[in-house]
Amino acid sequence: MYIQQAIKERRSIREFSEKPVEREQLHKIISAGTWAPSGLNNQPWRFVTIQDKGISARLAALTHYSHIVEAAPVLIAVYLDQEKMYDSVKDHQAAGACIQNMLLAAHELGLGAVWLGQILKNKRQVNDVLQLSAQYDLMAVVALGYPLHRNQQSRRLPLADFILHEFGGTAP
Repeated sequence: MYIQQAIKERRSIREFSEKPVEREQLHKIISAGTWAPSGLNNQPWRFVTIQDKGISARLAALTHYSHIVEAAPVLIAVYLDQEKMYDSVKDHQAAGACIQNMLLAAHELGLGAVWLGQILKNKRQVNDVLQLSAQYDLMAVVALGYPLHRNQQSRRLPLADFILHEFGGTAP
């Protein structure tokens, strides 16, 4: 799959079939995340995979998007290991790149995923459920599975709406 095509075709998937996700695919997705750039190549991300419905239900109680968390066959909690961090801004940007890589890898494998951030307001309770210390700072929960459908629509504003200035260069 070409990168531009994958970027434009990937959609946030919030409804999943009950088909289980194979461990090999799950590891490919996490591996893609670990190939994201990070400052000084510090690779500060860490992951917890959840396929236990009891734990999923406990996490669902911590977010407005409980229906997505409960429906997903797999959840991946993405963390920054604060002992591996060296610059807060750079490391948080690296976490975003890591998550985006994971979303694109899921799409390539025929899976669907959605980046859930609203649960961050309860990150301490999430750490308690997942038995993690405060050393690990929750960045997102990725809900993952086989899409129930792929009829999601999206659009983007014209490129000119985003570019503030263009200095130099050549005209098309």
